Formats: sequence, structure tokens, C-alpha cells
Amino acid sequence: MLVIPRATEKAYTEQTKNTYIFNVPEGGSKQSIAKAIEEQFNVTVKDIRVLTRKGKATRFSKGKHAYPGTTYRRDKKIAYVTLKDGDKIKVFEEETKAEAKETKKSEKGEK
Repeated sequence: MLVIPRATEKAYTEQTKNTYIFNVPEGGSKQSIAKAIEEQFNVTVKDIRVLTRKGKATRFSKGKHAYPGTTYRRDKKIAYVTLKDGDKIKVFEEETKAEAKETKKSEKGEK
């Protein structure tokens, strides 16, 4: 099962609470999602919440004189995963410019 991390502002704020947000397949259960995340990122899942976002309605027309209609975009399933204390997922960690400068300085000092 392929789980894809969501890189949004909300995901980065949830990260401070040790919660990570993933896009998951619609057919996945909580147990299978937790197992996939544990295998893929080598972490321990403490809690998982799953929700399905309904697809938005979009209008379409088949020409000037044809009857217009409405169709729907695909539904999306999203998982909020809380990890055990001390576990982190590197996908969400970004090094700030200040931290990058400090690491470069420390590397130069070691040489």
C-alpha cells in the first residue's frame, strides 16, 4: 500500500503535536494503513484517524445545444497518524537557512 505524505501548512502545524497527515488509498483500513506507515518509515503508530473527503461537483457541457450536466471529482481518503513519543518522519523535516549555515560552519571547523 502506498501512503503519500501531505505537504500543507496544516500538516506542518500538526507535526508539532507529533501527528502526520497522509493521502491513502480509498480501500485501506486503519490497520492496513498503520502497518504500511510502520514498514515504510520505521516508526511506531500510536493512534490513527481516517476521513474521506467527498469530491467536488464540476459542471460540463457537451456542446452549444447539448444539455449541460454535473459530474464529481474523485473522493480522497486522508489519514491523521499520531506516532509514539520520540519517533519522527524525516519527510516533513526541513532544515532552515540558519541551521544550514551552522552545520556548514561546524563542518569547516572540523576540517
